[in-house]
Amino acid sequence: MTDELTPAQFEELKADLLCLTQDLNAALAGTESHADTVELDQAAMGRVSRVDALQAQQMAIAQNERTRARLEQVRLAIVRHEEDAYSDCLRCGEPIGFRRLKAYPESLFCVPCKTQLEART
Repeated sequence: MTDELTPAQFEELKADLLCLTQDLNAALAGTESHADTVELDQAAMGRVSRVDALQAQQMAIAQNERTRARLEQVRLAIVRHEEDAYSDCLRCGEPIGFRRLKAYPESLFCVPCKTQLEART
């Protein structure tokens, strides 16, 4: 069985990428306010509440950074899709495979290459 994508699969994955772009943009829009500067009103907020607010802010900032990074990966995958290089592994050049791309549409590597790369770290 070959891992080459059919034209229908190729288009389905493009739709997945576009949908994922919308979802990630919506996630960013929904959490931006959580990453804003925490106003520390000494009279109204206890020490524990301030610490909780600062911790929540830092977690929101980290989540937004991860979301932005994934959004950039998705945008690059859309460019690769438009250039007909989308389903090729960047390491070995073999087809990535529909199931992997369906699970992670922004994948750059086939499963064997990704496994090898992760084993090195």
